[in-house]
Amino acid sequence: MSEHAYQKIEITGSSSISIQNAIENAVAKAGETIKTLRWLEVVETRGHIDQGKVAHWQVTVKIGYTLS
Repeated sequence: MSEHAYQKIEITGSSSISIQNAIENAVAKAGETIKTLRWLEVVETRGHIDQGKVAHWQVTVKIGYTLS
């Protein structure tokens, strides 16, 4: 097994569809500039309530990636 060094970023994704979709939006955005994404950790989940229903999700994730 090769030895690696990793770095983490923290990013918040949002979605009016679901928590999963908010996470996927965050990972997709990070993947536009970082090509070596390896893992994620959900650190915070928030929702906006409108007329008694969840209208929007915001999910903050830490994303780890390998350094070159």
